[in-house]
Amino acid sequence: MLLYIHDECMEVCSMPRNKHPEQTVQKILDVAFQLFLEKGYEQTTVLDIVAGLGGMTRGAFYHHFKSKEEVFDAISDRLFREKSPIFELKDRTDLSGLEKIRHIMKTSAVSGSQDPELFAFNQMGIALISSPHFLATQLKSNREIAEFIEPFFAEGMADGSIRLGSPKVLADLFMLLYNFWMFPTLFPCSTEEFIERANTITTIFEALGCPLVDEELEQMTGKLIALFNPDD
Repeated sequence: MLLYIHDECMEVCSMPRNKHPEQTVQKILDVAFQLFLEKGYEQTTVLDIVAGLGGMTRGAFYHHFKSKEEVFDAISDRLFREKSPIFELKDRTDLSGLEKIRHIMKTSAVSGSQDPELFAFNQMGIALISSPHFLATQLKSNREIAEFIEPFFAEGMADGSIRLGSPKVLADLFMLLYNFWMFPTLFPCSTEEFIERANTITTIFEALGCPLVDEELEQMTGKLIALFNPDD
């Protein structure tokens, strides 16, 4: 199958075998990440990324990524795996299942507001979610993250910190409400409406025997508002 125009195809065909493809991929992601932060996603082109790769050709870029959108997706995945607290929580035995879920919520709120680069990239992704591609990517990401946190809901039911429900249903509902309905880009709202949504989600999960929000999380409402940046 021919994937690229002739000059790019010629570059791919003449490109020497890369002995360290993982390093090349990481370099592309590093350069693209900085360009997205400096210029914005829409203003950054594949040629801009290639120009920052120190002599690497367009063919080398297209050997690893089909498009700029695919690069953005790969950066999002890398940031999730590097910065999400989900992975370090998996083997912790000092927290209940419910406490692990609360920890994810608290850490996400704090890191999103205190890590300028992560915050800027998250805001960029939220702004792009009206695009069919990014909306589809977000939905896929939500399903994948739900699979990561489902075991925490199961742990909560086993240790008694969560009383009712199916772990899978609760994980899916958690992602749908917190990571989808709370996006003002998709569901525009005022600050007051944003807070009302958060309170509604809290009520829903409490009724399901899963009291997600404790006193500390209530005090972090301001950080959550700043993170999602709803319009007044």
